[in-house]
Amino acid sequence: MAQPHAAASALPGWAARYRLRLKRRKLLWRALRARHRLMPLVDRTSEIAAQDILAFVVLRNEAVRLPYFLDYYRRLGVSQFLVVDNASTDGSAAYLTDQPDVSLWQVADGYRAARFGLDWSAWLQLRYGHGHWCLTVDADELLTYDGIDSHDLQALTAHLAAQGRSGFGAMMLDLFPKGPLDSHQYRPGQDPCAVLNWFDTGPYRATRQSPMGSLWLQGGVRERAFFADRPERSPTLNKIPLVRWNRRYAYVNSTHSLLPPRLNEIYEGPGGLQPAGVLLHSKFLPEIVGKSASEKQRQQHFHTPQDFDGYYDRLMGAPDLWHEKAQLYRGPAQLCAAGLMPRLQW
Repeated sequence: MAQPHAAASALPGWAARYRLRLKRRKLLWRALRARHRLMPLVDRTSEIAAQDILAFVVLRNEAVRLPYFLDYYRRLGVSQFLVVDNASTDGSAAYLTDQPDVSLWQVADGYRAARFGLDWSAWLQLRYGHGHWCLTVDADELLTYDGIDSHDLQALTAHLAAQGRSGFGAMMLDLFPKGPLDSHQYRPGQDPCAVLNWFDTGPYRATRQSPMGSLWLQGGVRERAFFADRPERSPTLNKIPLVRWNRRYAYVNSTHSLLPPRLNEIYEGPGGLQPAGVLLHSKFLPEIVGKSASEKQRQQHFHTPQDFDGYYDRLMGAPDLWHEKAQLYRGPAQLCAAGLMPRLQW
């Protein structure tokens, strides 16, 4: 079970608010400058309608995941995908160009230097997202929530809007197989949950950080398997992936935190009472064993990538992440029962 989340801190004082406004303006200025680095490969943004739900994605070499990823979110109600391809070499760009609901830009610049892709997606959100419900996710993230079988994203966003809410937070939940990571097979178009069908119910811990009031949620399988001796370095698991966008908004650190700071109150973490979901994280598909060698060499992830060489070395060894307390994933109702997301009052 998740540990109770910490209470939200008060919004920062006037001096801190002023500094955060300056920070937000700087981030938006970076987005404006980044637009010159994006090369459009196919632009279907003229087809965006007023009520469309838009998905914003930055990716590299995700051809294996894309067929299921796109179909999953199409079924859920995404109308248009605005995608930035960061110099893929596996055919991702060619595949995306042929999709009728995808607008695609390509960039060869460093991912880390672009705030881990946020500068690129921020420009697209600024240009096309204003007034839309915008879903910002990675290609290995599948959003789920209570009632998803009968309530798509249009129903969810209408439900949120009726309550005066401007966003929907989620916990990122790592899924993993039983056995060595490279001992399973995954085919494009297959549900990743058919291969990655185990998860940790806890422990998880959440605290609020100053000055933005953003949540910091950690724990789970990656901390258990890779960061047990350095838990402060384990991945941040809280995200706010679904927001009714305004051109004045800016993500600060992935989708973990937002400006203006009041937006960070949208998500309370496991055990919270506000509407929230779970991002099923398919990071541990078999390809991760080979990809880890490449990512270790590229040094494009993490603020201090050299500190995580050991993490990649462990992944290259195809560890078995399963343990006796792991739970077999059966669906959203199970996640509600485990306290990882709330039931929604439809």
